Amino acid sequence: MALALKNILYNLPEVRKPTEKKLSFNVKLKWTIIILVAFFVMANIGLYGLSTNALGNLEFLQVILASQFGTIISLGIGPIVTSSIILQLLVGSGILNIDTKTDEGKKYFQGLQKIGVIFFIVFEAIIYVVMGGLQPEATLAWGTQILILQLVLGGLAIMFMDEVVQKWGFGSGVSLFIVAGVAWSLFNGLFQFIDAAGANCLADFSGTPCVGNVLVIIQSVINGAPTEALSSIAAIVATAAIFLGVVWAQALKIEIPLSYERLRGYGIKWPLAFFYSSVIPVILVSALSANLQLFGNLLQNWLGHPTFLGTFSNGQPIAGLSFWIGSTNIVEAIIRGSFQTVFIWQTLFHVLFYMTFAAIFAVFWVKTSGMDESSQAKNIISSGLQIPGFRKDPRVLESILKRYIMPLTIMGGLAIGFLGSIANVIGAMTGGTSILLAVMIMYQLYTSIAQQHAVDMHPALRKFMG
Repeated sequence: MALALKNILYNLPEVRKPTEKKLSFNVKLKWTIIILVAFFVMANIGLYGLSTNALGNLEFLQVILASQFGTIISLGIGPIVTSSIILQLLVGSGILNIDTKTDEGKKYFQGLQKIGVIFFIVFEAIIYVVMGGLQPEATLAWGTQILILQLVLGGLAIMFMDEVVQKWGFGSGVSLFIVAGVAWSLFNGLFQFIDAAGANCLADFSGTPCVGNVLVIIQSVINGAPTEALSSIAAIVATAAIFLGVVWAQALKIEIPLSYERLRGYGIKWPLAFFYSSVIPVILVSALSANLQLFGNLLQNWLGHPTFLGTFSNGQPIAGLSFWIGSTNIVEAIIRGSFQTVFIWQTLFHVLFYMTFAAIFAVFWVKTSGMDESSQAKNIISSGLQIPGFRKDPRVLESILKRYIMPLTIMGGLAIGFLGSIANVIGAMTGGTSILLAVMIMYQLYTSIAQQHAVDMHPALRKFMG
């Protein structure tokens, strides 16, 4: 039975790996652009036979899930991150005993993850349609089945596009899609001039309210509306502050001095970033929160009454679990005079939720992704390096790294959870967590490209990358 399961997991359809040991900058850039264009094209392909899009007002979830409700990519990266969350919890807690440090263990883990992604693609597609989130036209024969089929095909496309980026492009598809969605939402948040009803504020600048914050400021100054102007300015300032703060925090690191075994007198510093587990924990926490709110909203629409997941009004949680793990724009509430004492308790619960689960996911991610102290010790030894004054023994090196890696993992997870939650509370455009994710992903992408392709990229790009 176990052998048959392994044969299935090892032979799942996948994107072929490149035969070259190292892909050139141009090849990676080409495939990254192709996938990015395909993502935006699919985001504008509406679902055939769709009658009612009850999820259309959940814009804050669309950015986190890198989706566009009502289109073929309505599922976004939801199935991918959900499968990753569950599998990491099972492996990290010891319920599933998989040694991810071996090649066979990695293949087994990746196979299980892909099976989980396919399951959640089908499951979420059914849930979205059956629970009334995306309703088919009443006159369309087999309307429910047609909508589900389109959602499944879109979800599978996102899954394979993520693989293409991982193997042929820069970073991962999940990160790329999040950045693309945030960039698009940020641009709209600044310069959008058409509202949800289709009214163009530029055609009647003094009468029709604008949507983009830059246009709102100009319009508010002309019309003498200081509250609106102040609210938009606060959103822009909060976004800029988060951007600068995250860039500064990314540079924090601990450097361990190492020396070459055969070249005496020469050494390097092995950097361990403060955000050791990278951006992954806050992606998983954000996706967990988004999925809970999404399914809470779907359950309320389906059952006709609220559940323990929350009470929703116009897509926004106003009570229940979704309300307490969610956030309220405190700055805007103060400016508009709508601040309530309950917002303080909601903020505290929101921050604790993000910090706790970010730390948990950080630990599980480090243990399952080959970033633990034993893996790092092997990498250092295989590179011909050692810590000056200590024997060249992986066990000795592992015991020294243990002093740094796990504390960094926990503290970094807590810190990134705190940053993400505070960013939500102060009301950055497109959502504070989204901005945090985008900045961290872009920074890591920049450093990765600068390190790996400093030689083979175009001279103009090399100069730009520094």
